[in-house]
Amino acid sequence: MTRSIFQYHPTYAFHFIPGVKARIPHEGGGYLVRANADGFRSDREFVASRSAGRRRVLVFGDSYTAGDGVSNGARYSDLLETHIPNLEVYNYGLPGTGTDQHYLVYRDVAPRIEHDLIVIAVLVENIRRVVAHYRLFENADGKRVALAKPYFALDERDALVLHNVPVPPREISLDELPAHEREHVDQGGDLSLVRRAVNFLGPGVKSVLQSAFGQNPLPAYDSPDDPAWRLLRAILARWIAEASVPVVVVPLPLYHYVEDIADPSAYRARFTELARASGAQLHDPLSDLMALPPEQRRALRFERDVHPTPFAHEQLARSIAARIQPLLATQAAVHA
Repeated sequence: MTRSIFQYHPTYAFHFIPGVKARIPHEGGGYLVRANADGFRSDREFVASRSAGRRRVLVFGDSYTAGDGVSNGARYSDLLETHIPNLEVYNYGLPGTGTDQHYLVYRDVAPRIEHDLIVIAVLVENIRRVVAHYRLFENADGKRVALAKPYFALDERDALVLHNVPVPPREISLDELPAHEREHVDQGGDLSLVRRAVNFLGPGVKSVLQSAFGQNPLPAYDSPDDPAWRLLRAILARWIAEASVPVVVVPLPLYHYVEDIADPSAYRARFTELARASGAQLHDPLSDLMALPPEQRRALRFERDVHPTPFAHEQLARSIAARIQPLLATQAAVHA
């Protein structure tokens, strides 16, 4: 990911340059990024008070939610407004970020923005990102560098402890990092290899992947006691407990699960356990996506880029709308 449209932020590492407007080259024909004064992708400003008679949903997530590959209006967040009358959605998605950073964004923005519902969109790959202390970026010279990110750790009492805030702003060469910190750089792991294999190996890729990766691109979900899952669960549980409105947790699947390459049962079990323990609403869109015929499921991602296509965003919007519309109606009745 390039930094050219982003600006440093001391709490959650970066956001979009306020007011930036840029055309991003892409295999889908290019897409327009426009950010508001708060530094988030939106064609409108985020205002404190919602309009009379309207409900407001705040959405948090990474590049799948921010909309890499599509213009603002084609994202599932924007499309939700076309499926649910009198709804406005504020999208706080930031590419290249983890659920830990999304929680910090929430703590920064939610107290001053009226809202009726929160959607936490957790790309399931985020289980790797929350244990990272650094992420790789491409700087203005085209060099891959590490940038520090905020991160949480669990202490001996399983309490969350925040580190790296304020976030160190300096670019770091990988050669500069101490050996013990290099294992905390999020470089994509085995998933980057899987993506390249899917793109280039052709029709026989499924059996190759099953053999090479054991149908399990994210083994940290296998056990409820895995350290990475315990950390992700703790972040989500605190976030849910602090929210003053209903929270809907939406685990966004990797294409491995949608295209029947990998078994999703482990991550689905973990999020089900989280919802039961925390009282959050869980909406798992995988069932709706798996109901599509195989050729349409493949059309949910681009030819080379694994991010959701406009077709995928439409399917996600339909799936999420069916889940949140009754919740919003209930909220409206309670406050009538």
